[in-house]
Amino acid sequence: MPESTPPVKLFGRERPIHHVLGGGTVADVLLWRNKIAAASLLIGVTFIWFLIEVVEYNFVSLLSQILITAMLVVFIWSNLSEQFQWTPCKIPEVILDEATFEAAASTFHERLKQFLSFILDIGCGKNLPLFFLTLVSLWILSVIGNYFSFCNILFVGLLCLEALPFLYERYEEDVDSHAMMMHQQIKKMFSEFDFSFLNKIPKGPVKEKKIR
Repeated sequence: MPESTPPVKLFGRERPIHHVLGGGTVADVLLWRNKIAAASLLIGVTFIWFLIEVVEYNFVSLLSQILITAMLVVFIWSNLSEQFQWTPCKIPEVILDEATFEAAASTFHERLKQFLSFILDIGCGKNLPLFFLTLVSLWILSVIGNYFSFCNILFVGLLCLEALPFLYERYEEDVDSHAMMMHQQIKKMFSEFDFSFLNKIPKGPVKEKKIR
């Protein structure tokens, strides 16, 4: 029997989505494998958005009041810990661990390098359908920015960041098949556009170089 061809993944990836997202704590949160951390992040982000956009808190005032509350909690806890023999407040080991920050900085640098290389390849026009799709997407984003504040766009982006990877992992096969069909249709439309318009643009004669 002939070997079945493996299904084409979204963006041509070969690794599972958990490995693409880093395969660590961040991937567990985005894919809701750590439900407590994911729910806490979602509730915290929603609460901050509610205070800034709905209650119309100033960001500096909100940050200052959060720090004041945290300092009061630490002050009360440190004074009561001696009487009730509670564990004194300490800085979490995750913050003190240099390896954690080095790993985070290395991951950020690697993702930034991949992003810049990806943008450079698009800008060079190596993949024209992706080039025009990127231009249209950026134009749509600029139009959206005229009607929504940066805080609202950031909040919606964080919601998508928590929802889309989880939904994609759950319905991966359906999403990949539909994305492949859309990619083929876009490629076909661009081929027709290239044949009917771009190829009809007159090009100047190619000058031959004189060999001395």
